Amino acid sequence: MKLAGGDPSIVSMNDLRAGAVSMSGFAALLLPGGFSYGDALGAGTRLALELRTWLYEELAGAVRSGRPVLGICNGFQALLKSGLLGEPGAPRRVTLTDNANGRFECRWVNLRVEPGCRSGWLGTIEGALIRCPVAHGEGRVAVTDPEVVRNLEDSGLVAFRYLSDDSHAGGDRVAGGQYPANPNGSVADIAGLCDPTGTAVGLMPHPEDHVADWQRPGGPPGGQGLALFEAFVDAAR
Repeated sequence: MKLAGGDPSIVSMNDLRAGAVSMSGFAALLLPGGFSYGDALGAGTRLALELRTWLYEELAGAVRSGRPVLGICNGFQALLKSGLLGEPGAPRRVTLTDNANGRFECRWVNLRVEPGCRSGWLGTIEGALIRCPVAHGEGRVAVTDPEVVRNLEDSGLVAFRYLSDDSHAGGDRVAGGQYPANPNGSVADIAGLCDPTGTAVGLMPHPEDHVADWQRPGGPPGGQGLALFEAFVDAAR
């Protein structure tokens, strides 16, 4: 975040729950990747429970005030399972679950910031291509029925999609559900979502792992995830 021009602070859930630190004291909120509580109850499930039980009003208040919220990998899982992302209202009809191939995936993928996404702060990089790794075992976006996908698309809630492997060689085609371009079998190649206000955004891949050219394993230059974090910081100013 410093590289993107921010002034980040690392805050623990314990401090937030104890009231030692408040979300209201920050201009933006980021839930990072990792394995919160060891994913013992399912990826992001325990963290989502804590967010709903102890911190939901603070988190929802940040969204209502227009402060950008970003969840990456485990952070995306927690935001979605807490009810902050996805379709408005209940019951929740979209989730993140086991990869279609039943194994952990750690590989580089191509993403597009989806045109038409209703997130205002993502709009500054709309259509941008990002190349970065995924590292997850439960990253598949799954829905209860096809109507959910249509609703997500029509409402502008699809924030990122997986693209074909040749996207950074001049193409710009969605993965079409094909492995490994779509590494987990996510429906409609969805890699990330936003909330109905467009303020909160989540994605499974790790753009923070490609913010400098030296991190890139090969292929054409460009496609850094830094642009995403710069947009995030700019929205917080």
